Amino acid sequence: MGIKRSVSEWRPIIQPVIDSKVRELVLMGYSQATSKDIWRCLEERVWKGNPTKLLHEVVQDVFHLKGSVYMSYLTLNAYQEDDDLMTSIAALTKK
Repeated sequence: MGIKRSVSEWRPIIQPVIDSKVRELVLMGYSQATSKDIWRCLEERVWKGNPTKLLHEVVQDVFHLKGSVYMSYLTLNAYQEDDDLMTSIAALTKK
């Protein structure tokens, strides 16, 4: 039986797996893919936080992350950043 740890504890150990996923997504046309964005996507979309998992489960989650899920995550974040920017601009220009 394996050891369960929070997914954040596994991150340094599985960095090569995440790097492999970056290369895969780049080959699929997602040229701006980064390990940081992939990790955040997994935290928000797949794991919903920082659950406790076995090493092979975390690796499996990374390898099974679909390009469409990653793209949806990036798109939603871009819209949220635009809204935050517009709110900040409105606050600065409000008299």
